[in-house]
Amino acid sequence: MKTAIAPLRIGVVGLGRLGKRHAENLAYRVPGAALVAACSPLEDELCWARDALPEPRLYRDYAELLADAGVDAVWLVTPSSLHAQQIVDALRAGKHVFCEKPLSLDLAECERVLAEAARYPHLQATIGFMRRFDPSYKDAFDRIAAGQIGRPFLVRSQTTDKNDTDGFFVRFAASSGGIFLDCTVHDIDVARWLLGKPRATRVFAAGAVALHDGLREFGDVDNGVAICEFEGGKLAMFYASRTQAHGNDTHSEVIGTAGALTIGRNPRANRVEIYDASGIRNECTPNFFERFEEAFLHEARTFVAAVQSGAAAQAGATLADALEATRIGVALRQSLQSGQAVTL
Repeated sequence: MKTAIAPLRIGVVGLGRLGKRHAENLAYRVPGAALVAACSPLEDELCWARDALPEPRLYRDYAELLADAGVDAVWLVTPSSLHAQQIVDALRAGKHVFCEKPLSLDLAECERVLAEAARYPHLQATIGFMRRFDPSYKDAFDRIAAGQIGRPFLVRSQTTDKNDTDGFFVRFAASSGGIFLDCTVHDIDVARWLLGKPRATRVFAAGAVALHDGLREFGDVDNGVAICEFEGGKLAMFYASRTQAHGNDTHSEVIGTAGALTIGRNPRANRVEIYDASGIRNECTPNFFERFEEAFLHEARTFVAAVQSGAAAQAGATLADALEATRIGVALRQSLQSGQAVTL
C-alpha cells in the first residue's frame, strides 16, 4: 500500500498583485501544497487573505511567521530590497524558501546568501525565474539540448509591458533597481539557460525615456537595449520596454549553427483571429501573469515536488543562477548610466 505524502505547509509573505496570484495558486491549484499562513504588514492585504484563502494563520510580522512550527516553507513575494535577509532568516529557521526574483539588487548581498545557503544543503532555495517552466520555453530548451539547431550562439530576447498610464513603474523606480534589473533580468536568465550557462564577459546598454519623464529622477528609462558578450563567442541582445501600446510582448529567439528557434514571437492571447475592416489580427496577452500563468503553476508544482521527494538538486533557477543574473543586470545599469561598455 502506497504511503501518503504529507502536504508541504507553506506560508506566503507579501500579498501585493503578484503575491495574491501566488497565494491562490498554492491554496487551490498546486497538488501537495497546503497554504497554512500568510504575512503582510498591510491590513487590506490581510483582509483579502481572510476572504480569499482557506483560513490561513495571519501574521503582520515575518519573524512571527518564521517561528510558526507548522510552516515548512516560505514563499517570498516581497520588495526586492528585503529578499536577501528574508532568505537567510528563513534558512536559519529551518524553512525551505521560494523567492520571487531578484535574489538581491546588490551583488555582495547575493554572495552572502549563497554562502549562508551552503550551510543548509538539505533545504530548497529557489528563485522565481518562471520562464524556465513555461511549456514553450521548456520545449525550446529541450530541442536545443537535442542538437536540433546545432550549437546555439546568439539569443535575442525582450520583455515589454503595456504602457501603464497610472505611473506605477515611476513610483516603483526608486526601489526597482532600474529597467534592466527589474525586466531584463528574466531575459538574462533565459539567455544563459538556453546558451548553456556561459560566463558573461562584457556588456553595453543604452536607453530612452519615451513617455515617463518621472524616471529621469532615478536614472532610469522606459525603453532600454543591451548587448551581452559571453565566453566562447556567444552573444545576447536584449530589449525592455514599459510603453507598448498592444500589451505584454515577451518573446525570444535562439540562433544556432544549424537553425533557429523563436518562442512567443506573436504574443497572442489565444488562437482567435479577428477579420474586420482594420485587417486581420489577434488580441495580445495583457500582462506578464496571463502570459506566464502556466509557468507560475509548473514552477510551484516543481518546487513542492522537489521538497517532498527530498531532491538534492535545487528546483528551477538556483541562487547561483540568480547571482549571475544580478551581476549582468548591475553591469547593464552601470553601462546605461556611464554610456560606456562594462567588462565583467
